[in-house]
Amino acid sequence: MSLAVVHSRAQIGLESPPVTVEVHLANGLPSLSIVGLPEAAVKESKDRVRAALQNARFEFPARRITINLAPADLPKEGGRFDLPIAIGILAASGQVSNRDLDKYELIGELALTGKLRPVLGALTVALQARQSGRALILPMSNAPEAALAGGADIRGAKHLLEVTAHFNSEKFLARQEPEMPSSESPDVPDLRDVRGQHQARRALEIAAAGGHSLLMIGPPGAGKTMLAARLPGILPRLDDNEALETAAIQSLHKPFSLKHWKQRPFRAPHHTASGVALVGGSSHPRPGEISLAHHGVLFLDELPEFDRHVLEVLREPLESGAITISRAARQAEFPARFQLVAAMNPCPCGYYGDASGRCRCTPDKVSGYRSRISGPLLDRIDMHIEVPAVPREVLLDRTARAGESSNAVQTRVETARARQQNRSGCANAALNNKQIEETCRVDESGRRLLEQAIDRLGLSARGYHRVLKVARTIADLAAEEMIRPSHLAEAVQYRCLDRGGALS
Repeated sequence: MSLAVVHSRAQIGLESPPVTVEVHLANGLPSLSIVGLPEAAVKESKDRVRAALQNARFEFPARRITINLAPADLPKEGGRFDLPIAIGILAASGQVSNRDLDKYELIGELALTGKLRPVLGALTVALQARQSGRALILPMSNAPEAALAGGADIRGAKHLLEVTAHFNSEKFLARQEPEMPSSESPDVPDLRDVRGQHQARRALEIAAAGGHSLLMIGPPGAGKTMLAARLPGILPRLDDNEALETAAIQSLHKPFSLKHWKQRPFRAPHHTASGVALVGGSSHPRPGEISLAHHGVLFLDELPEFDRHVLEVLREPLESGAITISRAARQAEFPARFQLVAAMNPCPCGYYGDASGRCRCTPDKVSGYRSRISGPLLDRIDMHIEVPAVPREVLLDRTARAGESSNAVQTRVETARARQQNRSGCANAALNNKQIEETCRVDESGRRLLEQAIDRLGLSARGYHRVLKVARTIADLAAEEMIRPSHLAEAVQYRCLDRGGALS
């Protein structure tokens, strides 16, 4: 038979649309052409496939070979089509049986030796293949990741010869069973390592319980980065659906490792990162840092050192929890429900307000340094706290008892988050205006306190709502149904740095 049809899949954002690889052998001068909007890497596959077939001791047909990647208007990129093209050529030339080709989907990049190399997005392909009812054959190194799609028929192979033996019924590929790691969080730093900083630890617990964004201001060495790195360890554990969604996004960046299964992502891009690096993009839309931090933490250290235009791209995803990347040829949407944690110094030298008086920054320098962060972005950050330098006696006291462990704090956080889910179906940070009115009611004394806070701090409508959300979280941690004035007072103090503290 001179025609073979093999099923595969492309990758457009989080979607893996089906691609039909049609291979036709015709009489004429020997040639190989690929049509169907292939990118450069796909065009180069003809050389990889030719070498792989010859090194695997197959005959490369000396005929006119036409390979069509349908649909023709869908851009194709990467080396994922090497394996289906090779099998299509072998099936069309009669070297591989095409009897069961319709039951399988194939992806994989070929080495010149015929070995299979991993591709990106294997988990999203497996999820789509499961819906189509076909089994998926892919490189063995991608098989454990793809098997996370429960119920999918995953077959891993190390070499082209194993795939051909499977279709020729000589030796069938074994079905890959899901492998779950025994420990969920083996490498997460523990909160007990933090010395002192009781107020910062309290703020971190509130942020974790309600999913709130957090800005920490303090001198160098105060422990801001150390605190941020321990936030994932006290966040609620991911459920299966959240873990699968997180793994699918991570697989678009690099092959997903099972040791990270059900771990909250922690992304800390350098302050030289561009806007595209943060939100994603390029000619072929790829997830940026905000999407790679989905269901996890995005930590921006040295916040004023980021380019102001780069920081402004965070404003919309902070509100919507998603980012849409539009290019001339295509559009892709990625989820971006991340928890923002930022850290900064109070001035260029970092020691503004220090009792030692070592800061020599002029008021103009301090003002210019702080103005690098726009007011609208600051207004979208729920909590602003000051992290002072650790006192000398705390550093030198080796007999001091360690603080609470991350597990102990996580238990309280999960209990508070469960209350929020039962009440509103989401974390307090994600409450909409209607839900705020229904769940964040205050008594008369609380109303007077809010009026004073609005007048003295000049809170915007957004800032007012954020105070209510934080107060609701504080009440949830205290297992209180009603928001009390003490809860509001604590929530208001996390906005005081806007006007009266380190950012004044």
